[in-house]
Parts: sequence; structure tokens; C-alpha cells
Amino acid sequence: MAIKLTINGVNRQIDLPEDTPLLWAIRDGVELTGTKFGCGIAQCGACTVHVDGRPTRSCVLPISAIAGSNITTIEGVESKAAKAVQAAWNELSVAQCGYCQSGQVMSATALLENNSSPDESEISNAMNGNICRCATYGRIKTAIKLASTKLENQGAEHG
Repeated sequence: MAIKLTINGVNRQIDLPEDTPLLWAIRDGVELTGTKFGCGIAQCGACTVHVDGRPTRSCVLPISAIAGSNITTIEGVESKAAKAVQAAWNELSVAQCGYCQSGQVMSATALLENNSSPDESEISNAMNGNICRCATYGRIKTAIKLASTKLENQGAEHG
């Protein structure tokens, strides 16, 4: 049975078994490969996407549970917060191996979309559970702070 999902603004009919995890619908069904498989048990964050604006681990979420939802993957994230996060990531050379980075960026973007000026604790809470095999946690936190500053400066320029 086909399940209707909107992925990166495009309405899709996903013709896979209902218990197929969203990750595999995205990677195999739609052929968007930026979202990564890490652990398969929703513990590492590599598979993080936004479901109706919320950061969500896609590796264990069956597509039947989110029929009709709006899904945003790393390929489709375009908000001001996402652009600020991506610019900060590039400016500070956050990625080392890069494997976890799409999940890291998606979690950081969701944080800044809801709170453009998070404190240390809020950053830690939002990023908790996003594992980086290369341990670039310090650069990630610094990049989130830089992205927050970029968002504040954009607001000041347009305010």
C-alpha cells in the first residue's frame, strides 16, 4: 500500500511495506542519500530529519506512523537558521570525517529555528544523543554559537 509523505516540499507516494523505517524510504525509495544510517536503534543521531518541523530519528520510525507528514532532509533544509548553521559549519571546518554531520546540522537547525539564542545548556540538551565518532563536539558547539550570532546579526540588519 502506498503511503503519502511530503519530502522536501514534494508530495510522494511511497510504495514500500508500512513498517519500512523512514530512513530507508528516504534513501532507497526517494534516493536522497544525505541522511545516514548510523546505529539503527535511534541512539546516534546520524539519521536525524525533521518531521513536521521536529528533529526525528528516521532509522526506527515506520512510514505508516507518519503518513501525511512533512519531512525535511539535509538536502531540503533551507531556513535562515539552516543557512546560518551551514555557514558556521563551513567557516569553522566542523566536519572531520563528516558521517554524522547531516544529523548534527539537522538537530542544530531545529534548535535555532525554535530558539535563535540558546545558552550552553540548551545547546547541550538539543544536541544530546548526536554522536560524533571524531569527537568534534567542541567545534559543533562553537559553530552553533556562531550560527546564533549570524541569526542575531541578520535580525539586526533587517529589524
